[in-house]
Amino acid sequence: MKKTRIVLVDADACPNQIKKAILEISNFYEYKVFFIASYSHATDQYRNAEWILVDAEPESVDMYIVNQSIKGNVVITQDHGLASLLVSKGVYVISPRGKHYSEEEMPSLLQSRYYSSKLRRSGHRTKGPPPFTEEDAERFSNSFNQLFSDIGE
Repeated sequence: MKKTRIVLVDADACPNQIKKAILEISNFYEYKVFFIASYSHATDQYRNAEWILVDAEPESVDMYIVNQSIKGNVVITQDHGLASLLVSKGVYVISPRGKHYSEEEMPSLLQSRYYSSKLRRSGHRTKGPPPFTEEDAERFSNSFNQLFSDIGE
């Protein structure tokens, strides 16, 4: 019996063009996609996709994904904290910009995240991510396809 292959998407901050690419590529590789979003980010776009809505409380989407993901699942998120919890479980994690997260890089990513948070709490402004581009979307599609090719059957 073939096991169900699953993609979980942290959909609150995932650009629409990436959601579309996720559906197309996942369908080709026969993965089932679940978009996880808070009620405040609910949308009627992509009605043919599976949507799971959670409370609008901070970290509700992240906690749902952590609790539901198992080794071998694929998760799309740009949250370094969530990524660090997942890669240690054997989950494949990729950002909407096409970056694959690895367990080895998590300490430095989390340290950087901590320092940025500390600066913001002390009143300093930190730069957010640059605007999302077509190159980012193309990089994601290439990386997502490559991930499925690497995973294989």
